[in-house]
Amino acid sequence: MSLLERLNNDMKQAMKNKEKDKLSVIRMVKASLQNEAIKLGTQELSEDAELTVLSREVKQRKDSLHEFDKAGREDLVDKLRTELENLELYLPKQLSEEELSEIVKETIAEVGATSKADMGKVMAAIMPKVKGKADGSLVNKFVQQHLS
Repeated sequence: MSLLERLNNDMKQAMKNKEKDKLSVIRMVKASLQNEAIKLGTQELSEDAELTVLSREVKQRKDSLHEFDKAGREDLVDKLRTELENLELYLPKQLSEEELSEIVKETIAEVGATSKADMGKVMAAIMPKVKGKADGSLVNKFVQQHLS
């Protein structure tokens, strides 16, 4: 089942169950997917493109969550946490820190990186492998640890 089919099914269920928050998130994701398809000039997005859109939405919410938390806006923090929980249902299973660390080690060996100067090469090689399965800032942190 494609992401769009899952979203449509979940949207119908959210309407039946009168889950306003979930319905709002699903509509927002569908709109983002449609906007991306229009931008790319296609009818349907590839699974990779769908994952990119979902990751972007999650990242935006995490960034906003951090800012609202710093500003003490608990009302908005709670709303964003709910949105994030609903969004993460559609992402692939996230990698554990051990799995991510192993992938980082393997990629460093593949690329032949030896110092922090090779950070860009490592990140370019690793991000397609962990797309949607790990947060970019966490990947960055592990790469820095292993290169130093």
